[in-house]
Amino acid sequence: MPDDFQGGDEVSLFGTLRTPRNLVFGAGQRHALAGYATALGRHALVVTDERLGSDRNLIALVDGLKQAGVRATVFDGVIAELPIECIARGVEAGKALGADLVIGVGGGSCIDAAKVIALLLTHGGKISDYYGEFKIPGPVLPLISVPTTSGTGSEVTPVAVVTDPDRAVKVGIASPHIISHTAICDPELTYSCPPGLTAVSGADALTHAIEAFTTLRRQPTGAIVHEHVFLGKNALSDNYALLAIGHIASSLKQAYDNGGDRQARERLMLGATAAGLAFGTAGTAAAHAVQYPIGAMTHTPHGAGVAVMMPYVMEFNRSHCEAELAAIGMAMGLDPSGKTVPEQAGATIDAVEQLFASIAIPRTIADLGVTADQLPQVAEQAMGSARLIKNNPRPIDPDGMTILVGAAFAGDRARLRAHSIERKAS
Repeated sequence: MPDDFQGGDEVSLFGTLRTPRNLVFGAGQRHALAGYATALGRHALVVTDERLGSDRNLIALVDGLKQAGVRATVFDGVIAELPIECIARGVEAGKALGADLVIGVGGGSCIDAAKVIALLLTHGGKISDYYGEFKIPGPVLPLISVPTTSGTGSEVTPVAVVTDPDRAVKVGIASPHIISHTAICDPELTYSCPPGLTAVSGADALTHAIEAFTTLRRQPTGAIVHEHVFLGKNALSDNYALLAIGHIASSLKQAYDNGGDRQARERLMLGATAAGLAFGTAGTAAAHAVQYPIGAMTHTPHGAGVAVMMPYVMEFNRSHCEAELAAIGMAMGLDPSGKTVPEQAGATIDAVEQLFASIAIPRTIADLGVTADQLPQVAEQAMGSARLIKNNPRPIDPDGMTILVGAAFAGDRARLRAHSIERKAS
């Protein structure tokens, strides 16, 4: 795919990246942590969860920090889905230490927790003060992120998602100020991921890349970078999205089948990080908007929810991004020979659906536990995710969302194709 691929209508080239200052990828690169930490602080709060708190790799990293002259305290109280009370405990641990550096080690929840703890240690107040985009007034404590899964890409993104007990769905904090100063991505830390976690995290990463590549492309005004944290489709994010799709599509099933496959683990982690670089600038869209209420209702993993939705969202959006869907198929290794662009787009959606089925991702939101009487609530709450809905390449109104959610419940992509044809004809 040419570097300047844009797809759709011709527009002038525009690109933006929001990235860490340092990004290190490769087997064994976790050992670079102490060298980066010593340049940033002397009192490091290491944020992780209970399982990783006793992991030999984390213990070795903490020992390396101490040997380098960095006092390190481990806070291992992170809970999945990030209820705000666990964040509060982490902030107290940081205050007691006098932390001047925060290090997140773990999956997306651990790294998101580290982001929010660094934010509150710097600026104080309540988490809810920072919900939404551009609400953080300035830089936060230096943050180093060391992911142990190949999924969220949080190590390179400007967003953290928490669970607020006063709200029905998870809430996002989005600001360039919470991008990690340094991200260290070592695929050796993912070797112990069980198949189920490999599947949902990898599917999450592929969804990030697909949504980033198919987001709405906005007119690049001189103020766009200050008006939106997530800017929509652009030339630079496109290249990371296609890089991610190629690596993830060729490695996810292999890593799921054989967690010890070093090459598959490396490619999957590189793909997940590249997907984070893509959506950290371009954003995500309808699949993520629908997952938030579904996750709250069913308590199912985020990656499973977005992956279930992805083929239906691609079908819903197809008429507005056929060229992009065809390009995604080529990045996945599909042969376009003899096929029209619409046929290539359809083959891409089929291929994504088949890949997810091969790693035991459920087929419908009913399989996740959503009931028919919950569908109106799912649709209504999904429409409330304005930062995601505004990124969708096809405009979504409440009626369209109802049709999308209903098709994902019934497993009926054909219904979405018919609806798209009807809309195009009218």
